[in-house]
Amino acid sequence: MGFMIGVDVGGTFTDFSVFDSEKRRLFHFKHSSTPEDPSISIVNGIKHILESENIDPAEVVYLAHGTTVATNALIEKNGARMGLITTKGFKDLMEIGNQKRPSLYDLLKEKPQSLIPPGLKCEVTERVCFDGSIKVPLNEQEVIEVVNYLRSQNVSTIAVCTLFSFINPVHEQRIKEIINTVYPEAYVSISSELVNEFREYPRMSTAVLNAYLGPVMKKYVNNFQKCVKEAGIEVAPYVTQSNGSIISISETVDCPIKTAVSGPSAGVIGARYISEQCGINKIITFDMGGTSADISLIEDGKAQVSFERFVEGYPARIPMIDIITVGAGGGSIAAIDEGGALKVGPKSAGAAPGPACYKRGGKNPTVTDANIVLGKLNQHKILGGRMDVELELAEKVIRDEISSKSTLDIENAAAGIISVVNSNMIRAIRLVSVERGYDVREFTLMAFGGAGPLHACEVAKELGIKQVLLPPAPGTLCSLGLLMADTRFDLSRSNIMLAEVENFSAINDIFSQLITEGEKMLQNEGIPEDKRRFDFAIDCRYERQNYEITINIPVGELDDSVLAELVENFNKEHERSYGYCDRTKKLQLVNYRVGAIGVIEKPALKKNTIEDNIVEPKPIDVRKVRFEGNKNYIDTNIFNRSDIPCGYTIPGPAIIEQMDSTSVIPPNWHAYNDCYNNLIVRYNGGEDHE
Repeated sequence: MGFMIGVDVGGTFTDFSVFDSEKRRLFHFKHSSTPEDPSISIVNGIKHILESENIDPAEVVYLAHGTTVATNALIEKNGARMGLITTKGFKDLMEIGNQKRPSLYDLLKEKPQSLIPPGLKCEVTERVCFDGSIKVPLNEQEVIEVVNYLRSQNVSTIAVCTLFSFINPVHEQRIKEIINTVYPEAYVSISSELVNEFREYPRMSTAVLNAYLGPVMKKYVNNFQKCVKEAGIEVAPYVTQSNGSIISISETVDCPIKTAVSGPSAGVIGARYISEQCGINKIITFDMGGTSADISLIEDGKAQVSFERFVEGYPARIPMIDIITVGAGGGSIAAIDEGGALKVGPKSAGAAPGPACYKRGGKNPTVTDANIVLGKLNQHKILGGRMDVELELAEKVIRDEISSKSTLDIENAAAGIISVVNSNMIRAIRLVSVERGYDVREFTLMAFGGAGPLHACEVAKELGIKQVLLPPAPGTLCSLGLLMADTRFDLSRSNIMLAEVENFSAINDIFSQLITEGEKMLQNEGIPEDKRRFDFAIDCRYERQNYEITINIPVGELDDSVLAELVENFNKEHERSYGYCDRTKKLQLVNYRVGAIGVIEKPALKKNTIEDNIVEPKPIDVRKVRFEGNKNYIDTNIFNRSDIPCGYTIPGPAIIEQMDSTSVIPPNWHAYNDCYNNLIVRYNGGEDHE
């Protein structure tokens, strides 16, 4: 028994979720982020929690952390100075890529900035054939000379990617050994330890990204671990992966690219947990924070996973929860462009100076300023009264930067800012739903993040969604998700063959090898045998196609019945994705995937009992609020969320305030508080809650 802590670092605030295992009590805390060193806000927040709750640091039995360090390093291009070693004739692969332009119709669209300085892409003599045989042995003397050259150029990290190393990694492994001997101070990333799949450009790109981030992440996590120990916490901390699981500090240092979308993925895991409690199996997650909005889709309790996505213009062949991110947050800056149009984002005011209303010197109007002017946010204090805000400052920046440069008065300018940012987020939601063959009206919009519940109902109405789910602590759901995450390693191997009986033996052998690898990795993480789970999947395509669809299969040996189910599921998914399927075509199997899962003990949240005689909550205030689609301000009841009893329904319009977020219930919507203190918000065209 002890305390479990989840920490999520955002652009504006660092969020903490703490679970007391003995009392089954869950509580949350927010602390201003420190972008110059995220570990400062983490440690200060943890110390505050331990002191205010009178917790002995030794009682902390679990600590997990979602980080944006890797993401920020890529965005800001402040990774390590690096070199590349590859097969002779292939050093320009990062520039050639897949020969696709960044934009099909924009000839002036720039390609992503190279992460490797000029002159630091090096070739060595070696060649492995497509079947893994050695055509040209590795010239080790060349490797030594190349490493010495890179050392003389002051590189601190080296990426290695040779041709067909995913079939036979012997040359890459030997190059790594030579680097460790000749230049032991260098960080080394070899593609065969990251991606055992074909297509050399994504493999090389993943190795390059990993090497670029390696020294940065190593410095950060070592400092984080040191600070945690100095705070008296003895347990080894975990870091969130982009696939929604957690890994140890050592694994983070080896594979930092796995944390590229660390923070947002934790929110999806938290959303999945909450939706399972509510019995809702179709969820679109809507995580709107201070800097951005992250959108994802959950169907049948499973988050959508992408096995390759672009990170700052480069493909990363690492399993990640499929999250669409747009620059639309509470701190997103509004401006009038050269054509006289109102634009919002992607630039953000961030944690410093933040929105103008925060009284920290912000000079630009933001979404938060607009919400305060419209009355949706408390016009005096936020964060449960811990932070003062000033309406007059919000009005001033909107007047100076929007109204003075357009025909809009302050109120209409504020309403316009909200309409524009809502439209930006609606387009992102369509990307993960409508444009992928899903009927968005069948889904519940689950809103979280500090700003998600402010905008959720208005966004949902525009999309035709009639139900919104607001968790008990929306502003800290990402940190809660960290308490719900398991350890997971995604292993894969390429071997292109047809889905036919004669290939069963080869396929089963691949899965057996991957299981063995997974067992070793889980053992290294200290996961006991009875807590280990596995899942299987295969990337499939019709013969002569060039792109695959991942289909899950039962764990165990492939046989006739499993094969028939695989083929049928592929055809169904192909038809959903592309509008057709062809059952006469042969199915080709490309990549074989095993998820090695270590089940972590999770907090069991308390279920409340609905009282027979529910006491009607009293409004704590009445405020004039202007809602989307209304030109006038409406007298609106303001409630404290903790005052709303289980089983009670609040009709809109209403504003519901709490420490970490504010929920807006527009006219013609009503909010029902369920047994887990979730707010189920429905448009009045929907059925009443049963």
